[in-house]
Amino acid sequence: MNFLEQTATDTITLTETAVNTIKNLLLQKNVPDHGLRVFVSGGGCSGMQYGMALEPEARPYDHVIETGGIKVFVDPTSMMYLSNATIDYEDSIMGGGFKIDNPNAVSACGCGSSFKPQGQANGGYSGGGCGCGA
Repeated sequence: MNFLEQTATDTITLTETAVNTIKNLLLQKNVPDHGLRVFVSGGGCSGMQYGMALEPEARPYDHVIETGGIKVFVDPTSMMYLSNATIDYEDSIMGGGFKIDNPNAVSACGCGSSFKPQGQANGGYSGGGCGCGA
């Protein structure tokens, strides 16, 4: 497999809470050797949206970041939007979920599942409802 060499600026940080939550998910799904794929795709009310999935291994050209015993796989295009982001897990009375603090986003959807990256004109937001309750 060909993997991109990680540079100092091409990184994603997981909080301790996120690491523990991912470890628990891997054990619950009985896939302790899998990693977390984090990606960005077009869509959402702000133009780009975040996605996550558990995968057995990195793909060719993926950035592979290991933190707290967790492997994070990020494709090169997504890394352009996620460089220096922090992934956390928050649990609240309204429910829990992963939260991405992304320094590359100039604005975000009310629920944090989509964002407008720097340099993008108006994102995908058309002025209508967001759909996330924001």
